[in-house]
Amino acid sequence: MSHGFAIELYFDPALENQVLKAWNVLSLRQITSQLIKIESRPHITLFSSSSLDPQKLEELVKNFASKQLPLPLTLSSVGSFPIAGNSLFVSPTPSLSLLQLQTQLCNELKKLNIEIGQEYCTDSWVPHCIVAQDVPKNRMAEAFCVLRDLKLPISGCAMDIGLVEFSPVRELFSFSLGNLTEE
Repeated sequence: MSHGFAIELYFDPALENQVLKAWNVLSLRQITSQLIKIESRPHITLFSSSSLDPQKLEELVKNFASKQLPLPLTLSSVGSFPIAGNSLFVSPTPSLSLLQLQTQLCNELKKLNIEIGQEYCTDSWVPHCIVAQDVPKNRMAEAFCVLRDLKLPISGCAMDIGLVEFSPVRELFSFSLGNLTEE
């Protein structure tokens, strides 16, 4: 398993529950329960790195979150990346506000001399929420059909930003958008 840190954008309870519903259906059909097993939380990864100083980031994320408003999101498509791991995701309809939020976060990270990997650069970042991970190759089509039955689009809001350490997944802290109190 890989080790690292990720800054994640979390959903409001209703939107999070819709994603969890997909995780549970995939688990009940014995396609994959990987995200449940690792105790992940539905999210969009804004940034990830194998080496970060969490204490250095806490103040940055707290200040950044306090300057943002809850962000409307609509999960509207299902997809997969052409990489190992057999993962499927739902993707939000691209919005200027989502792209700006991620770009602003990366600009703040650069001020701390944190290197931004190519996959998180503004011109190549693909916002997505993983809903199936480590799907057996012979069950990818079935998993894809389960996700198509989600009745997309699903709308809600991004409400929190947090830092997790992985693997295993462990949330270190999270802050509500537009609020200075810690979750």
